[in-house]
Amino acid sequence: MSSDGVAIEAHGLAKSYRLYERPEDRLRQMIFRGRRYYRDFWALEDVSFRVRRGEAMGVLGRNGSGKSTLLQLLAGTLRPTVGRVRTEGRIFALLELGAGFNPEFTGRENALLCGVLLGLSRAQMRERMPAVEAFAEIGEFVDQPVKTYSTGMYARLAFAVATALEPEILLVDEILAVGDALFQQKCVSWMREQRERGLTLLFVSHSVDAVKSVCGRAILLEHGRLTAQGTADEVTDHYLNVLRDEMNARRAPTLVADARPAAGPAGRRRY
Repeated sequence: MSSDGVAIEAHGLAKSYRLYERPEDRLRQMIFRGRRYYRDFWALEDVSFRVRRGEAMGVLGRNGSGKSTLLQLLAGTLRPTVGRVRTEGRIFALLELGAGFNPEFTGRENALLCGVLLGLSRAQMRERMPAVEAFAEIGEFVDQPVKTYSTGMYARLAFAVATALEPEILLVDEILAVGDALFQQKCVSWMREQRERGLTLLFVSHSVDAVKSVCGRAILLEHGRLTAQGTADEVTDHYLNVLRDEMNARRAPTLVADARPAAGPAGRRRY
């Protein structure tokens, strides 16, 4: 562990992708390297923040704002185009639904494999499987291939595996959105308990109530840029105000049009 107490640090983080107008432009780019057949799309630009050990930070933003890209960079499944990431501690990432699971393996086999990949022995994971089964509450489906699972069952198994692996850093990317209300509350309660025990958490969610309940701090991403950071209450309130202002701006032309007097049968205005 580092001596400065920082578990996650992002400095000037940015990620770009090449977008091609036509499929054949990819081949042209490979052949004619001196020319440019693509345009850059920056999914994330100049994002910097720190998360201290034992801190829970929420990540807010609309769809397409760069939240998932940020978590993939922190998890190491993507390389940044610019900037750097530093993490201290064993990481477990709950990214897009089913990521890391082999659809042909059973739930039990996938759970054992996740544990081994994170450094636990098979014997240790077998000892923890009863806890995984109890948390997931999917019954006999734990011994069925995960390709037969519903999205809710995927989420239950994935989160249950995270509880058993006891990571030092947990990255959660909206996976709770597919679970039922009771399971969501169960996961939120677990995250609050683990935060008090020293878990470092980065929590992506559209639910401002969940962010306020779990996190002490939060950041807001808009169009790939970090536009606000502070306490969870401050950032969630700012986010709601941004959404409210945008909604009002969209409604204004419609309200003006509705307020105009309608024309009568002879073209005269009706008042």
